[in-house]
Amino acid sequence: MKGIVFTEFFEMVEKKFGYQMVDILTNTTELDSGGIYTSVGTYSHTEMVNLVVNLSKRSNIAAPELLRTFGVYLFKKFTETYHHFIEKAPDAFSLLAFIHDYIHVEVKKLYHDAELPHFDISRPDDKTLIMNYTSDRRLGDLAFGLIEGCLAHYGENAVVTQENLNHDGSSVKFVIVKH
Repeated sequence: MKGIVFTEFFEMVEKKFGYQMVDILTNTTELDSGGIYTSVGTYSHTEMVNLVVNLSKRSNIAAPELLRTFGVYLFKKFTETYHHFIEKAPDAFSLLAFIHDYIHVEVKKLYHDAELPHFDISRPDDKTLIMNYTSDRRLGDLAFGLIEGCLAHYGENAVVTQENLNHDGSSVKFVIVKH
């Protein structure tokens, strides 16, 4: 997992819970990296899982909710850092539809070692987008938050449903229906 995800996670934690919580997390979570991240470094996704689980215990907020909140936050940060990708899409469905075939291709050019989730996209009609997420990292809740952040960015109202397609969460179906 790229370090930018970790640095943005700690920025969100600091804004929502204070710097003391960042300090507590880095000192009480088992982290092979020692809790030191650079935005271009690559780190095990298990460190993110460990951080979220620890934050969940300390904040009494369920881990899936924390991941969704982080996904919304991260999308907003992506709009600042990677605005050239987002500006090419006129609406949320257009952006979400070309994540795998365009955005992830461009990310791989920048970060050859990036391990990105796979998305299969279908559009049964103008108001519905189906995204099948596959990743060994099992961070579907983070993907859910990124989808919500995308919809918010474009000011679009939609209902998003999430269905685990297997028991371990490595395959998730998102159905997004615009109002």
